[in-house]
Amino acid sequence: MKSGLRLEVLAFEGCPHAGAALDLARRVVDRLASGATLERVEVDTPGKAAAIGFLGSPSIRVNGVDVEGKRTAQGMIGCRIYEGGAGVPPEWRVEAAVLRALEPRGILFLCVANSARSQLAEGIARSLAPPGVKVFSAGSRPTAVRPEAIAVLAEIGIDISHHRSKPVGEIPAAEVDTLVSLCGEQECPLFLGEARRLHWGLPDPAAVVTSQSERLAAFRSARDELRRRLGALFTGVTTEGDPS
Repeated sequence: MKSGLRLEVLAFEGCPHAGAALDLARRVVDRLASGATLERVEVDTPGKAAAIGFLGSPSIRVNGVDVEGKRTAQGMIGCRIYEGGAGVPPEWRVEAAVLRALEPRGILFLCVANSARSQLAEGIARSLAPPGVKVFSAGSRPTAVRPEAIAVLAEIGIDISHHRSKPVGEIPAAEVDTLVSLCGEQECPLFLGEARRLHWGLPDPAAVVTSQSERLAAFRSARDELRRRLGALFTGVTTEGDPS
């Protein structure tokens, strides 16, 4: 693990969501960075809020950087509202911020068929990852890359037409330090290598059978969500909405 990793939960006394934010940060630290420092920082005056660029209570920072990548030159004491009106950020966003600080060098995306979600993730990650980062995808029962996955990535300028579905055993375990499973409704495949592990369960777009247009819409939804999360992981920037 990269040394010196530090998480802070910033909150004012009496914040109703401070405990949940601290529990969230602790879960992520225990799973991904057990040697990291985690502390709660009390923001008790407007002056301190302004001095540290406080974005609202609770806020979570990783090595001094807000998990949403936001900044302010002012700061004020007040509650912070996250997506969907929640009082804490989604867990994946804290995971992405921690992983970005850890600078993974080999990342593997897993699902069962290695045909849709993990292929989307591999294509997007390859387009965003810094030089030298190796990106893989695989499945426990690989089939073939879905044409819809190829099509919706082509819409945003990413070509995976040369990809193929691969079994987990084909992946060089020694080159993987981070594993992301994407199964939403199935049992994800096992990976025996030593790696940080996290689960971003997403609905399988290939399971949509009502119509081709609705299946393509499901693939676009999966693409956009993965682009949002992987943008946060590799660049600290998330892309909202339909990027096409």
